[in-house]
Amino acid sequence: MVSIQMIKSFRPVNQLLSGSNVSYLKTKRHLHSKSLQILSGIQPTGNIHLGNYFGAINQWVKYQDGLRSNQEFLTQLNDNGSMYDQFLPPIYQIVDMHSITTSHDSNRLRDNIFDITAVLLGCGIDPEKCILFKQSSVPLNGYLCWILATISTMPQLSRFPQFKEKSAGYKDVPLGLYLYPVLQVADILLYKGTHVPIGDDQLPHINLAKHMTSKFNNTFKCKIFPIPNEILPKSGAGRVKSLRAPEKKMSKSEADTKSRIELTDTSDEIIRKIRKSVTDMTSAVTYNPADRPGVSNLIQIYSSVTNLSIEEVVVKFNGKETFQFKQELGDILAEYIRPIRERINQLSNDRHYLEMVLMDGATKAQTIAEDTSHKYNK
Repeated sequence: MVSIQMIKSFRPVNQLLSGSNVSYLKTKRHLHSKSLQILSGIQPTGNIHLGNYFGAINQWVKYQDGLRSNQEFLTQLNDNGSMYDQFLPPIYQIVDMHSITTSHDSNRLRDNIFDITAVLLGCGIDPEKCILFKQSSVPLNGYLCWILATISTMPQLSRFPQFKEKSAGYKDVPLGLYLYPVLQVADILLYKGTHVPIGDDQLPHINLAKHMTSKFNNTFKCKIFPIPNEILPKSGAGRVKSLRAPEKKMSKSEADTKSRIELTDTSDEIIRKIRKSVTDMTSAVTYNPADRPGVSNLIQIYSSVTNLSIEEVVVKFNGKETFQFKQELGDILAEYIRPIRERINQLSNDRHYLEMVLMDGATKAQTIAEDTSHKYNK
């Protein structure tokens, strides 16, 4: 069993950056004019589930462990990334400012920030290989958001599908729902993000970031910010569906907890949820998302856990019935999640360590943000 002391020995981030190390970080980032910077964020809301893990967190771990050897990532770049002089450590934000758009429970938010930090570290995020910090720790995010808001328009922001969906239940729409996408752009530009991992539903947001980057550079006659590019998941990857309504995405806001596998679920809970997942009356194990969304979702999960292709999973269970497939998937998934759950639980009991991780990341992020702000404040 992995202990807290073992985890700390692997990640000695309780030693905060000294002034010389901060200077080194700043110098290293600007040795070359063409730097690739991956940037992403996650909201500290709700329990993290399997869809969050395969759709985002697991990819974050791969990005931190070496981009030049990540062929799946390189194939999405022009010339396999040869145009970039250096690949900078990824920047991952816990976007607590976004999470207060419609909720203002400060005690719950504080707990959620520590919870999501424990989850990220438990899943393999290494603060020695990336920059992990709390968004609000760098006030320059809000400063740049205001500047970007001056070149944004209300009609442009009100067209966003997410704005329409979230504002529908309000008589008086909070201003934060309008500015939410602008703050997202500020999150990217402040750290000169060049590549942003997103899902298909986030394409309007990255397109806004591209538009506002060009508009800023043209309006103020400068070329401070690089145009950000999206990183889309490969077909099916990370698109885990609800176990109870497989035509929908797995969601942490769904009232029925049996609809999702949470990373803190016990092995028994995981096995039970998989066995009770909604499929259909056909007993064969076949992949057809349109006509058989339930069993196809389970096949996708099996593929993600085992690194087998969809075709290989189908061949493996040829001649077996769905209930047999569910039994094996439940056992494999429970064992896959077990060490992650144990690390999360251990880390959750040491808030001081989690706080030190976030402070260290904030120190690094603040240095980058200050360097950027000096350029656009000239």
